[in-house]
Amino acid sequence: MIAELLHINPEKPEQDLLRYAAEKLVRGCVVAIPTDTLYGLAADPFNLSAVDEIYRVKGRPEARALPILVNSVEMAAAMALDVPRNFYRLAETFWPGALTIVIDASHQVPLKVTANTKRIGLRWPRNPVVQGLIAEFGGPITGTSANLSGHPSCSTPEEVMEQLGKRIPLVIDTGDTKSSLPSTIIELHGHEWKIGREGAITEAEIDDALGGEGALA
Repeated sequence: MIAELLHINPEKPEQDLLRYAAEKLVRGCVVAIPTDTLYGLAADPFNLSAVDEIYRVKGRPEARALPILVNSVEMAAAMALDVPRNFYRLAETFWPGALTIVIDASHQVPLKVTANTKRIGLRWPRNPVVQGLIAEFGGPITGTSANLSGHPSCSTPEEVMEQLGKRIPLVIDTGDTKSSLPSTIIELHGHEWKIGREGAITEAEIDDALGGEGALA
């Protein structure tokens, strides 16, 4: 079977189409979605069979945690344990946007999602389709990159179809994300922080937002 290509308006996503995609997630399917950076793979992070399916689809080792997409700071905080002050400063400055914040995960988050690290990467993308899909689904979704492990990331639905078209049931098509950069990853440990991966947001911008405090070498 080849994945269904679902065309959705990137600026004003059709509610019935978002509901159709959300129903796939409810049934435990993995769906390719556009974000404000690159295409990602969405699934229910609390459905362990769906999480297993992501690893199968990507051919990804389970030693790597899955990033989580949200559509509010409150939803993100509910996924976290002992939210540090810097989290809110970063969220206020860069969310919605291309920043993934890694903090300690709530005990409700399955260990498999964190790759047994008890840490979770959270992001609120600046993308109406993702925000609407999360709202329709009624909770956070995974957002790992939509590509085979070790292969190039995808910025178009055509690239997703080429790599994963025979492995997933649905690809949401909003065209080219026009981005070659992934999200920046920042890891928070109390009031201290370090960059896990520099992407669309620079380390200098983050340092400025945090007042030059708490950076780890």
